[in-house]
Amino acid sequence: MFEETQEEDKQSSRRGVIIVITVVVVLAIVGTLIYLDSKGALKSSSSTAATTTGTPVPAGKADPVADLRILSTKMDKDYTGTTAVWLVDLKNASPAYTYSHVKYETTYGGADNSVLGQNQGEIQITIGPGEEQSAQFRDALYPTGTAWFKVKITGATATQ
Repeated sequence: MFEETQEEDKQSSRRGVIIVITVVVVLAIVGTLIYLDSKGALKSSSSTAATTTGTPVPAGKADPVADLRILSTKMDKDYTGTTAVWLVDLKNASPAYTYSHVKYETTYGGADNSVLGQNQGEIQITIGPGEEQSAQFRDALYPTGTAWFKVKITGATATQ
């Protein structure tokens, strides 16, 4: 009889500990939610959608050289082996501007780091704010003796 009372006391104290832990966890979750809500981290999806569907206000002047980033490039020769064909992956980092008529400059260098050829052109692409796109274009005649090559963005037409 005395042993049964001790066993019941142990089970009762275990239940009490579990209840206390559960209450502490619930209070911590509620406190975190209240804190996040006071900081504005928790917004309803309707208020977020309302702010993102409005026309973005540009932070400053359009800067295509800074906003348009080349993520990757690949250069091959065309089927005749004489003309350079580029595949470029671009990202528009601007939150407000759309860019089109992207201007580029290609440079072809020799093994001694001399410049064998340069060309400028325009990629017929329109890339919106935050978008990534791939563009393929034919460039200049591929210089004989080319050891390295690069492409860079030099400008673009910006619209909002």
